[in-house]
Amino acid sequence: MTSYRHIYLATALVLGLLGCKKEPTPVTVTPPTSISNTFVNPLLNSGADPWVTQKDGFYYYMHTTGSNLTLWKTAKMSELGSAVSKVIWTPPSSGPTSRDIWAPELHFLDGKWYVYFTAGPGNCCGGQRLWVMENAAPDPTAGTWSSPTQVVVPGQDLWAIDATILEQNGNRYMLWSGQEVGSDQQNLYIGRMASPTALTGPRVQLSRPQFAWEQFGINTPFVNEGPQVVKHGSKTFIVYSASHCSSDEYALGLLAASSTADPMNAAAWTKTPTPVFTKDPADRAFGPGHNAFFTSKDGKEDWIIYHANLAPNQGCGGARNPRMQKFEWNPDDTPNFSTPVPTGTPLPRPSGE
Repeated sequence: MTSYRHIYLATALVLGLLGCKKEPTPVTVTPPTSISNTFVNPLLNSGADPWVTQKDGFYYYMHTTGSNLTLWKTAKMSELGSAVSKVIWTPPSSGPTSRDIWAPELHFLDGKWYVYFTAGPGNCCGGQRLWVMENAAPDPTAGTWSSPTQVVVPGQDLWAIDATILEQNGNRYMLWSGQEVGSDQQNLYIGRMASPTALTGPRVQLSRPQFAWEQFGINTPFVNEGPQVVKHGSKTFIVYSASHCSSDEYALGLLAASSTADPMNAAAWTKTPTPVFTKDPADRAFGPGHNAFFTSKDGKEDWIIYHANLAPNQGCGGARNPRMQKFEWNPDDTPNFSTPVPTGTPLPRPSGE
């Protein structure tokens, strides 16, 4: 949903784009002031589809900038606003990766760094595909990144966005949001990976927008997108974004399976019939979604990072900004995200910072 993905346009125009997300206008960020052991949301003034990964004591962060792939590096997530950033790739002026650059994710796999992202030739309602770049340097802000190559879905050259990685039972899988032939509805799919840059075998549909809360957005396709993986106890979860990003009702849904199940077996997944994270006008969170997960520096806390708008009807553009908050686990091992925390209010930093 990732997404960021995705300049400000009037809401009426956004609603008429049949599922195309808008590239946000790049925003000059003024880091929010942190006081003592606290931080405030939003972490940045702009940044849809936030992604975080951790390695060797550092957090690496990305979001949809609308114009390039930028990577942030910080030792403390509460200080993301002052983190050093580096542009690691700028798109060409034309071609299949020239426009609509959305939802980048950085993963460390088999000793190398990989960035998965979405791009197209400019006709985002049909041209979006999944792409990957790799870098063998120990630090992804150094070294040389390869040119993008397409992650091809075998036998299915269809619109695809929001790739992420699931590892289970010693195998690796890709999750993404895609479409069926002749339909602009967005569903969640999974495919087994032959390598970090290639899929093998058929894709399997895991979720489609079947409930009313997954179908908000006038004159737009119904949407499931932005899948993210989190595990706890004996369960594996896919947290995904539902409804169109133009709607304030954009929210998070949940799929659950056993941590030993075959993730390619659609019947192994159970879908929660109600959303697990929704808008909170009182705390200035409209359309919260396209999240990622990380743990605190000391490993004692679980955190969710997501984007939301500060006001209603701001849609899919650059007004979306990243926020983070700690979450807990229910007795049945399901995540409890509660409600979006207030913006502008000092909150405790992640433990260990």
